[in-house]
Amino acid sequence: MAVRVLPDFLINQIAAGEVVERPASVVKELVENALDAGADQIVIDVVDGGRTLISVIDNGSGMSRDDLARAITRHATSKLPDDDLLNINFMGFRGEALPSIASVSDMTIDTCNGMDENGWQIDCNTGEIIPSDWMSGTRIRVRNLFGRTPARLKFLRGDRAEMMSVVDVVKRLAMARRDVGFVLNNKWHFPKGQDLSARVGAVMGEDVVGRMLQIDAESTSGAGLKLTGLVSEPTLRRASSVDQYLFVNGRPVKDKVLVGALRAAYMDVMHAREFPLCALYLTLPTNAVDVNVSPAKTEVHFLEPSHVRAFMIKAMRDRLAQVLNQTMRVAPTSAHAVVPKSVAPMSRMFSVPMHQERFSAHDKLSATATEMFANAAPVERVVPNAVDAPHAPSVPIAADLPLGRVVGQVGNKYIIAQKENNMVVVDQHAAHERITYEKLRTRQIKGQPLLTPIVIKMREEDLVAITSVADELKASGLHVDAFGDDAIAIFEKPADWDLDWADLLRAVADEVRANGYSAQVNEKLHLKLANYACHRSVRAGQRLDMIQMDALLRDIERTERAGQCNHGRPVYKFIPLTEIDTWFERL
Repeated sequence: MAVRVLPDFLINQIAAGEVVERPASVVKELVENALDAGADQIVIDVVDGGRTLISVIDNGSGMSRDDLARAITRHATSKLPDDDLLNINFMGFRGEALPSIASVSDMTIDTCNGMDENGWQIDCNTGEIIPSDWMSGTRIRVRNLFGRTPARLKFLRGDRAEMMSVVDVVKRLAMARRDVGFVLNNKWHFPKGQDLSARVGAVMGEDVVGRMLQIDAESTSGAGLKLTGLVSEPTLRRASSVDQYLFVNGRPVKDKVLVGALRAAYMDVMHAREFPLCALYLTLPTNAVDVNVSPAKTEVHFLEPSHVRAFMIKAMRDRLAQVLNQTMRVAPTSAHAVVPKSVAPMSRMFSVPMHQERFSAHDKLSATATEMFANAAPVERVVPNAVDAPHAPSVPIAADLPLGRVVGQVGNKYIIAQKENNMVVVDQHAAHERITYEKLRTRQIKGQPLLTPIVIKMREEDLVAITSVADELKASGLHVDAFGDDAIAIFEKPADWDLDWADLLRAVADEVRANGYSAQVNEKLHLKLANYACHRSVRAGQRLDMIQMDALLRDIERTERAGQCNHGRPVYKFIPLTEIDTWFERL
């Protein structure tokens, strides 16, 4: 069969298959063009989910007659003046959108650059250009989308579902550019110049107002990384990632490195099946990121993905730690600041002989053994909601305790304290679980050298991926090295870890090849520590005396990220006495 050059209309339809997946793709490309043209007001109208009509009007710079003629030519663009694909400062740059859209629809463009005597209109089907009374900016109308490609048309979902995809695209672009006003179908309004908190509330819903945490961090390594934006409190979460808005150099993206960093930052303050909310803006030098990955331009490649990921995780974890501690104004780590001399620290209050444990005293997984509540009173059934009468004498109380003075225990689950004009309710299990976990997390992992290395056969590409992150694995107690050309050997592993090492390392290799990093080992470590902390902490239903309760509160005051347990549940709540007064009509 002879080799031939495909006709232009077929080339454009093939390209359209990559660029124009659905009506939302059309809206995205047209709005990005408007932003690149300098528009600060964009009006979008969509009929029948985009099948019948998509109209985008902007007040940007517009085009001359000659530019309009070239605009629908494939790979014609005004956005690469120096032909440098590693220095892209525009939303679009490939020159594929307009000809691709035109090849699968009936599209007209009205435009005026403000310098010509009149505007111009082009029929993209025929290429005919005629004078127009359009006098400012650009209007693009796309009718009968996929009308010429019925096979594509039948794969569209219902009008409502397609409309919701359009709304999502507009929201992401509105979050990217708060300096621009957006109106969609005269129903969704995002005014020009909204501050970030207001726009986040308009996009994500009223329930987020006042519950998002501001982030402003800059890399100290000289790499030019900066992270700004908002993330949710750990108690504010969703059942899906729908409200995660991520941006790289102002471009909305759905990137695995960024999503992985977000997940890792919340790993021990939120359940794995729940998702934090965010509007995060990462900026870095343009030559450190490649946006020319896919026609849709929603993916990027970082030059140093592991460095980007580590920077983001640290920035978010530091901010979460500040907030989780600030409610009670966390005290200095010195025990003298908050613990009366007559009150023993919790590590002595609830001790268990180390020989009762299955683990070594130096093992990270057994480091909390001395803090178990094994010597606390056995579980007793009490009248629900009754406050237990203390069976131990009250202890001296320091003048300034962030969580206040212990009053008693309710239902053998909650510790009640008073702090100035607030009642403090503390979940005893959640509190001790966080204390235990943090002590485990901050201790060095003990490695167990193996007399006989564990040798795992693997493909060469997997071997290369594993050895590229060998230093990171070693930090988690796993010492590996190549064993010939087709195997990896484990020479040391974390003590008392019994895992399917072949399965774990292959998963690590897959993740490294896909993302440039792996979180598999850290996630396994977190899960093991979290389970250990949960099972070795004081339980709900366990009766405590006054000294034990006071010791627990004093320890949580000195613990990082004390506001939430490992699964994201709150550890304590402050209830103003004025609020209680309203319950009893005392105002």
